[in-house]
Amino acid sequence: MIQAEEFVEAARNLGFEWYTGVPCSFLTPFINYVINDVQLRYISAANEGDAVAIAAGAAIAGKPAVVMMQNSGLGNAVNPLTSLTYIFRIPLLLICTLRGDRLLKDEPQHQLMGQITDKLLETMTIPWEFFPTHAAEIEPVLQRATAYMQQERCPYALIMRKGAISSLRDATRTMGYANAPHALTRSSIPERENSSSAHIQQSFFRDRKEQRVSRSEALARIVELIDPENTVVIATTGYTGRELFASKDSANHLYMVGSMGCASSMGLGLSLARPDLKVVVIDGDGAALMRMGNFATIGTYGGANLIHILLDNEVHDSTGAQATVSAGISFAKIAEACGYGVTLAGDDPALLDALFTADANTRPKFAHLKIRPGTLENLPRPNLTPEAVLQRFMKHIGSELIIPNS
Repeated sequence: MIQAEEFVEAARNLGFEWYTGVPCSFLTPFINYVINDVQLRYISAANEGDAVAIAAGAAIAGKPAVVMMQNSGLGNAVNPLTSLTYIFRIPLLLICTLRGDRLLKDEPQHQLMGQITDKLLETMTIPWEFFPTHAAEIEPVLQRATAYMQQERCPYALIMRKGAISSLRDATRTMGYANAPHALTRSSIPERENSSSAHIQQSFFRDRKEQRVSRSEALARIVELIDPENTVVIATTGYTGRELFASKDSANHLYMVGSMGCASSMGLGLSLARPDLKVVVIDGDGAALMRMGNFATIGTYGGANLIHILLDNEVHDSTGAQATVSAGISFAKIAEACGYGVTLAGDDPALLDALFTADANTRPKFAHLKIRPGTLENLPRPNLTPEAVLQRFMKHIGSELIIPNS
């Protein structure tokens, strides 16, 4: 086995300083070491898929990122790994623990995933190897990982078996608890001022949905309100991204063509890595419902440079207008409870103007705008590949994918 610091420091030497994920007991000393180091950044994600998207946001800002997870949660990450990092060509280093290892007795819920973890990664065309267990293996493993990431600009995975890293339990047996490695000495959760600074403005929702503003009208107003030189827009998948493209294609726009629900987590990663930018995320009700846990992550970590707008037409518009459950959901109250600094709700598009002029101090801002269903006739799709859209976007913000050079 190796010590956590041996791997983390070797990775740091290559530029890996951003970490996100969901804990596993196999990873305890590893995660604790990262959290304890004030020069490293750790974002505690609500689920593994959000962790992938957060890391992707950091990566496109030029911050090489590591995603840590238990293999039980690998299924949660399949969607962003296949329809975000793969199609946009975003390299990430994945560390996935192997619960249900055939060589070990484990809990029954890990049995099947333990048997298919390697096959699942291979099916997603993600190359993998086992996490190093000896210090001499660390550099060669990182060399292979970074060489692949440089060439293919896609994730590379390390599968960690139990005992790969010296644990608290191991140290307790040999040295006593007082000398156990990497007990937590600081919190990964940033301190916030009292949440009473948050406020909510509840507007009147009209009973007649046809009187509400259209999505294209709302998008046009958002574009009018932003300065493209210092503001970027991430539009969720489906009609939102396509209508934004149709309304005004611009280098500061990123159209999420897949990874439903991940726009807000990707926006969070980008906003944290680039505090000089204003990051506007345009969400949909179906997407927000799918990954509502990220509201809590944004409220905890997000800054005032992150603006989260939810355009809610109460249907899955692009798949036939099947109803979502959003009609009975107060997203603004949820955002307020999760720690957003400003939370607005209503169906008057003037709340967009109020959102952009409101002062959230150091916290993210949120608006829940009800819109009517429907879309433009002959709605086009972006005529650029996702990879080309991302490259144009990164050039606009003066960023590049910094792939560690071994």
